[in-house]
Amino acid sequence: MAAQASIAVGSQVWVEDPDEAWIDGEVLKVNGDTITVKCSNEKTVTAKASHVHAKDPEESPCGVDDMTKLAYLHEPGVLQNLKSRYDMNEIYTYTGSILIAVNPFRRLPHLYDIQMMEQYKGADFGELSPHPFAVADVAYRLMLNEGISQSILVSGESGAGKTESTKMIMRYLAYMGGKAASEGRTVEKQVLQSNPVLEAFGNAKTVRNNNSSRFGKFVEIQFDQKGRISGAAVRTYLLERSRVCQISESERNYHCFYMICAGSPEEREKYKLGDPSTFHYLNQSNCYKIDGLDESKEYLETRKAMDIIGISSEEQEAIFRIVAAILHLGNVEFAEGDDVDSSKPKNEKSMFHLRTAAELFMCDEKALEDSLCKRIIVTRDENIVKTLDAEAAKGSRDALAKTVYSRLFDWLVTKINNSIGQDPTSKCLIGVLDIYGFESFKTNSFEQFCINLTNEKLQQHFNQHVFKMEQEEYTKEEIDWSYIEFVDNQDILDLIDKKPGGIIALLDEACMLPRSTHETFAQKLYQTFKNHKRFVKPKLSRSDFTICHYAGDVTYQTELFLDKNKDYVIAEHQALLGASGCSFVSGLFPLLSDDSSKSSKFSSIGSRFKQQLQSLLETLSSTEPHYIRCVKPNSLLKPAIFENQNVLQQLRCGGVMEAIRISCAGYPTRRTFLEFIDRFGILAPDVLTGSSDEITAVRKLLEKVDLQGYQLARQKFFFVLVKWLNLMLVEMKC
Repeated sequence: MAAQASIAVGSQVWVEDPDEAWIDGEVLKVNGDTITVKCSNEKTVTAKASHVHAKDPEESPCGVDDMTKLAYLHEPGVLQNLKSRYDMNEIYTYTGSILIAVNPFRRLPHLYDIQMMEQYKGADFGELSPHPFAVADVAYRLMLNEGISQSILVSGESGAGKTESTKMIMRYLAYMGGKAASEGRTVEKQVLQSNPVLEAFGNAKTVRNNNSSRFGKFVEIQFDQKGRISGAAVRTYLLERSRVCQISESERNYHCFYMICAGSPEEREKYKLGDPSTFHYLNQSNCYKIDGLDESKEYLETRKAMDIIGISSEEQEAIFRIVAAILHLGNVEFAEGDDVDSSKPKNEKSMFHLRTAAELFMCDEKALEDSLCKRIIVTRDENIVKTLDAEAAKGSRDALAKTVYSRLFDWLVTKINNSIGQDPTSKCLIGVLDIYGFESFKTNSFEQFCINLTNEKLQQHFNQHVFKMEQEEYTKEEIDWSYIEFVDNQDILDLIDKKPGGIIALLDEACMLPRSTHETFAQKLYQTFKNHKRFVKPKLSRSDFTICHYAGDVTYQTELFLDKNKDYVIAEHQALLGASGCSFVSGLFPLLSDDSSKSSKFSSIGSRFKQQLQSLLETLSSTEPHYIRCVKPNSLLKPAIFENQNVLQQLRCGGVMEAIRISCAGYPTRRTFLEFIDRFGILAPDVLTGSSDEITAVRKLLEKVDLQGYQLARQKFFFVLVKWLNLMLVEMKC
């Protein structure tokens, strides 16, 4: 390992490159703050010194398993290390206590079997190769030995491997906290089997990921005093409701719809199902299959998982009746009715699907048609029937489909929690968070707005733990230090969720005003935040707005913000399904009393989500956090491809590069006095003779080797990274 060196002619360096992010080369000329480099691709470039970094000539072609071991802890060094390890199928790397997981896009079963779990059981952190099992083991041991609740936060963009990493963590915790197999349907089995059920109803193929979680999930696993799993709870966040009715090119709807279409011939006949291509809610994207996925097998596995969780056969029957009903509902088309601004089912085909949906929902066919095509306006003197035109009826149809599906998903989560049960006597838990990463697309709507708020909140939590806690330790250990600046995103959070006056508060206000439109809402934002440095009005739009997020600028389209923020069920839909002959369906739509409906205040998706986030952050703040940053190496979702620019952007968005910068600026290396003496006492054994205490021995040893750049604290001492490297070099020469 080499220490930091000044850059001179002949030095091996990294220089910024528009295609590869960074490329290596040799310095040809140094002229003030500009450096000319002959790159390995034979190009010669001249760049500012700030865009050139020293390269370690002794770096291992296999990389290092912990980034803090790198001689040069900078962007190109980190990037090259991850690439070198990825090329060797080493997909896990530490950055201190943070685990970086690069998706291999292929199965590596030897990494996750029982034998591997046994190896990590009780091993010291860093003793074995980096692995999610190591993170889970540390969390489990701390929880058991210290009595402190833990959390493991798994983050990354879609397709980075968050869900698989989360399942590995849960498998390991179930392995460590499991009971004897003879005990039957144990809590840990139910916890694990909740995954395939929630994936079937909450995951879908997107352009970025064949098994993308379209909701956030926080699993709280409770343990008894002996470290055995005694209970659990699943919290979910922001299911993507719009996917039920609308899917983009090369994407799919939720997996369960395709599973039921691949069921047994008897089931398909019972539910009157055909090929997925015959259903409007599935055929908008011309994408029906996922390579390597057997839909009929997945359907059977999901049913088995439901059995283990405790969902009865009658409940399972009702669940898939509803899934089939939604598909038929989507095939009901509308034409102009006999009256002005009225509508009716378009043809006999639409009537067939309407009739089938009514049979499956176990509701009256005419009542279903009326709930789609008419509205009842209640006045003081009478009830007025208002007809809907064909376009409005289509919107009503889609609203019903989304409402039913989201109620079904919520029921599944509640059922899972009730079946598993929570342990009121448990004192400690380990929470595992699998949540969507930062999103920025060509079109960004309300969902992306909420997702990016989540990431802003989690980034602040990451900042507070990794950076603020770091510097608080300097204070606690009573060492001198200069405050290290880091990117604080509190101003972005205030912009979005401050009350009153934040974007969410203004959105709620717009939703309550009868004449508000997305354009009047946007104008209110422009007026309110015209001087806010994180808010930008695009020049060529009257309704878009841009937020300068910590991970980059995102422009949001407000067209559907108001509709998506309103948390209400159309009264006709509530009455229809609340009166269903199927107790399961009617149970999803409990009838509200007149008093409760009158007294209920306006409720919004955004405000409720904000409250859920606050509750999540309060839980996380009461735990000791551990971080896994998942990285997608390429946008093709294929193995053995590592796209430098893509990976670097994810490292920046995930706060990894900022964490490294803070580490370099402070004292990233720290050792207890005894650890230091054991390691480096060989450098000056004579000065240790007769030393009365550890701190005196350490001070004499440091004076003997004439090393600067450290501070002695109360219980340990802190080193600037380069000074630590110098000391190790001295040791290597002995």
